[in-house]
Amino acid sequence: MTDAARSTDVVILGAGASGLCAALTAYEQGAEVLLLEKSDLVGGTAAISGGVIWAPDNPVMRRAGLSDSAAAARAYFESLAPGQLDPPVLDAFLDHCSETLAFLEREAPLEFSLLEGYPDYYLDRPGALEGGGRALDNGLFSFLELGEWRERVRHNGSPYPLMLRETPLGGATGAVDPQELARRVANDERGFGQALIGGLLKACLDRGIEPQLETDVLRLHRSGDRIAGVVIRADDGEQVIHARHGVLICTGGFEWNEQLRTTFLKGPLTHPASPPTNQGDGLKLAMEAGAQLGNMTSAWWAPTLAIPDDEWFGEQRATPVLLERTAPHSIIVNRAGKRFCNEAANYSALAGAFHYQDPNAYATVNLPCWVLFDAQYRERYPVGPLQPGEPLPDWIHTAPTLSALAQALGIDGAALENTVRQFNADVAAGADTQFQRGASPYDRFYGDRSRPGAAATLGPLEQAPFFAIELKIGALGTNGGPRTDAEGRVLNQQGAVIPGLYAAGNAMAGPTGPVYAGAGGTLGPALTSGYLCGRAAARGAGNRLG
Repeated sequence: MTDAARSTDVVILGAGASGLCAALTAYEQGAEVLLLEKSDLVGGTAAISGGVIWAPDNPVMRRAGLSDSAAAARAYFESLAPGQLDPPVLDAFLDHCSETLAFLEREAPLEFSLLEGYPDYYLDRPGALEGGGRALDNGLFSFLELGEWRERVRHNGSPYPLMLRETPLGGATGAVDPQELARRVANDERGFGQALIGGLLKACLDRGIEPQLETDVLRLHRSGDRIAGVVIRADDGEQVIHARHGVLICTGGFEWNEQLRTTFLKGPLTHPASPPTNQGDGLKLAMEAGAQLGNMTSAWWAPTLAIPDDEWFGEQRATPVLLERTAPHSIIVNRAGKRFCNEAANYSALAGAFHYQDPNAYATVNLPCWVLFDAQYRERYPVGPLQPGEPLPDWIHTAPTLSALAQALGIDGAALENTVRQFNADVAAGADTQFQRGASPYDRFYGDRSRPGAAATLGPLEQAPFFAIELKIGALGTNGGPRTDAEGRVLNQQGAVIPGLYAAGNAMAGPTGPVYAGAGGTLGPALTSGYLCGRAAARGAGNRLG
């Protein structure tokens, strides 16, 4: 081990949303901060996400005169996961998310706006908001402001010159004035998660906090019973970095680690939609330190599309499937040729249907499965990156009849024809009698909102040819990890604090348990937990805010 030891107040592992927020917070509380990132890029999962932030009673809502409360949000969570939540940790999120966003608006070049009308996911539960307000969008951010760091932010190949609220996913058409669009591209202005990470990174860089990239943390460094730093890989062996006030684990989830997935998750997860760097590094460090674990069976589930030979950072790329299963003229069927869910339900809740095991067959009967659609859908709506009118790629199955399509997919043709016949009859009657697709305002939000009521998502499959794409079970990340107290301090097996060790974001046992509350349900808790543990770890190092 090299003799050249380094020291700082706070060491933060992971330069995603929670890590960058923690770094900014700790600095503003007077701490000296070192931010370590194992990848050669910053941003983590947030950088390739929609960037939506779910936060009850947030400052943007208040400025708009919308009514909300932490108590209403608490009732919402308690109705969805009774007995599965850690009340002090949940309360810490609900009571401080507004404070977190106000801090970020003040200290970083970030601008949050309402996603008009974006409802919570479970509108039949107490405390849910149908009219929206808790889901926030990001304003545009020019990456020219990042200088050489402009090329060091993770992305998925798109420049994102739009805000989410300007796209169909945000409830708009996606039509932007061509001159304005050209101006944005010339200025490298980006929205979505790129804007969020860009603004957080700029705030850190302005304070002299430069992430140290491609840094492998080998283990935590102890001093007695306290976590007092980390040991990293160095050119000549190993190096200790001492942390006077604490080490913050903000390394993301474990969805790309096959052994950890198999050990902990309640069902299969084969095609994550997150960066392949999410290997559970922080989880393993916490386990070695004796951390108590929580929420380990859960993830931010999502059905995904994996296009063959479409690789991303050396791994199969997968993207969440939203519009393809919610727009009219489409359904999801299993290998028996039957529908098995409300296709337009929120993506995380669909995991229950995908994971269902038939006790007689002792098999996961709804995998594999496919989205089926007809020529009407193909003429109007995109399929993954494919736009209407573009040549059909070979990863989309097509056939002139439903029975021929069923044969190509290896599913029961008679059952499929019966399924489509029943669905089309329900569409004609205006209501899905099997799974109530279109009954909820959320179902209709991701549909074709130029059509009234349930017709936004209900449309018959009747015009040949017919098409199919296979769905995979994926996730935006896992949300289990070390249990913490309300300030983000990691707890040991006896429930006592492990001195000097903190966790935030998807690397901790998530404050909302298994519940994906609404759009941005990952990033709201991630930013708030980063803020809370950054503030707690910096305590005693001075106070620039006071």
